[in-house]
Parts: sequence; C-alpha cells; structure tokens
Amino acid sequence: MAPSSTSQEGKSITILNGSSAGDWDTGAVPRTLDDLTWPVRTERLLIRRVTPDDAPAVWRYRQLEAVYDWITTAPTDEQAFSEYFVDSHRQAVTLAVEHDGIVIGDLYLHVEDAWAQTEVKDAARGVQAEIGWAFDPSYGGRGLATEAVAAMIGICFEGLGLRRLVANCFADNTPSWRLMERLGMRRESHAISESLHRSGRWLDGYGYALLPDEWRR
Repeated sequence: MAPSSTSQEGKSITILNGSSAGDWDTGAVPRTLDDLTWPVRTERLLIRRVTPDDAPAVWRYRQLEAVYDWITTAPTDEQAFSEYFVDSHRQAVTLAVEHDGIVIGDLYLHVEDAWAQTEVKDAARGVQAEIGWAFDPSYGGRGLATEAVAAMIGICFEGLGLRRLVANCFADNTPSWRLMERLGMRRESHAISESLHRSGRWLDGYGYALLPDEWRR
C-alpha cells in the first residue's frame, strides 16, 4: 500500500543540476538508480539516495500514527526501525527528500518486470516500477509531497526510461489517492475488502497506473 502524503498542483518539474527532466538523454537510458546522477533538485527540494545515517530523520515522522496508519510496516521502536531501514534491499529502493537541508519524506521506487508470455519475457524485464511515499505531516499543505512525487515520476520515465508506473493505496487513504490523481495517474482497480489493516478490518484497495505519454500531455 502506498503511504500517506500531502499535496501540490502540476506535473511539470525542473531539474536544477544542469538539465530539465525532458532533456535527459533517452538514447542511452540507464536502467538502475545506480546509473543516474544524484542528487536531483527541484525548485524547492533535493532528492537523493538514502544512507543508513538517514534512519533517525526518517524515524522522526514514520513513528507518527498519521503516517504509519497507511504503510505496510508500523515501527515499534527506533532500534527496530533502524534495523529495518538499513536493510540493503530497503536502501536500494528508497530515496530521501530534503527541504532546506531537512529530510521531510522518503520515496519508494522499485523497478520490476512486467508480466509477459514466455517467448518474450526478456523484453519485459525491468520495464516498470511500483512507487510509494511517506512524508512528515508537519510539512503538509505546501505542495512539497506532490513536487517530490512529480520529480520521482520524471526520474522513472526520463531517467530510467520505464514504460509504466503503478501505485497502490487503501481506499480510505484519501490524501494518497488524491495526490496520484493530481499527477495524472489513472485508477485502474477498486478491489473490495481485499487488504487486512492492522486494526483487524478488511479494507478496499485502489490501484493506479501511469504511462509516459499520459505524463507528458
């Protein structure tokens, strides 16, 4: 499930480290985050790969009920969270979002294979990604979350050359699905009573997706 988030209008972003998202060379597209140049800067944010040293800053907001209520794993204490956060797989798919030098959120970007029939499965490797996010609620209402997710979408389509993005959330997580729709993502599914929340309730889930041509309209 995609974590909670805040908001801002618009799909266009400007990368301030020498080129715009649309200027990236897609003739020789890198396929992993390791191949990209970091950090990426937007008008107000810096987006970079996380490090183990980010654990205390991320714990600061992920321990809040308003955040962990909607994400897959609720942290129990700072030590347990730090062990979870520094896992090599978690570090490989997580980006930090900084505003004025402070980590205010994290982005999940997991490149994955698309489904394909056996004869063409090699052409479907690493062509799409699942995305998600979590942000410090105290920075809400200023459009910072949408600015960050817009930048991540630009990284996926222009930097990594991906052909499709997907994101999922609980139907009750209104801020998250509104952010997706603000950025042009399509609701592709509404699954009834499909996800067990830690409260013990079975909740509906929404699935969203976005293609490069939809993003560039």
